[in-house]
Amino acid sequence: MAEKQQSSYPKAPAANGYTRSDAEAGAAAQDAREQHKKKRTKCLLYIVLFAIFQAGVIAIFAVTIMKVRTPRFRVRSATFESFNVGTPATPAFSARMNAELGVKNANFGRYKYRNTTVVFTYRGTPVGQAVVQNSRVNWRATKKVDVAVDLSLGNAAANSQLGSDLSAGIVPITSQARMTGRVELVFIMKKNRATAMNCNMEIVTATRQLRNIVCK
Repeated sequence: MAEKQQSSYPKAPAANGYTRSDAEAGAAAQDAREQHKKKRTKCLLYIVLFAIFQAGVIAIFAVTIMKVRTPRFRVRSATFESFNVGTPATPAFSARMNAELGVKNANFGRYKYRNTTVVFTYRGTPVGQAVVQNSRVNWRATKKVDVAVDLSLGNAAANSQLGSDLSAGIVPITSQARMTGRVELVFIMKKNRATAMNCNMEIVTATRQLRNIVCK
């Protein structure tokens, strides 16, 4: 009877007031909260990294692709025909020069330029000119333009240095021009850009060659 009476009493609760199953459930809930917090932290980190990446891409795009650069307009080379040279006593010079010009476009968009007049001078005196017809240059490309120029130093005969230059066999020539046009970037942004030509060169009368082309 004593044993039956003793076994009929309920068991005492755990010291902390919870059963073992309640403790496991609490631990599982805490672990779930920790996992959710870690996932949220990772998500925020990915968002921040993506935003930084996007900002970097936009900055590179703005600095490289969207930056408008001024095209370059230069004399590249030339050949001569109908070449006539006087003497130091009676200085004179005339020639037909077939010049190759270049328009270099370093932009990520086409460059459309207008008609441009190139003036050739001898020590400040105009001796010939050529007209470059309006056209376009593709992006990141150089367009070669051939022009024919009739050079005549008859107007420069009064220059006391012409006789000395003919004696030395070197006639200095300068080409100058101002080209205006428009750069079209990725077909959405258009910017007006003008470029100036200022090239110094030398005509060697003995070999009928153009050398030492230096453009500023």
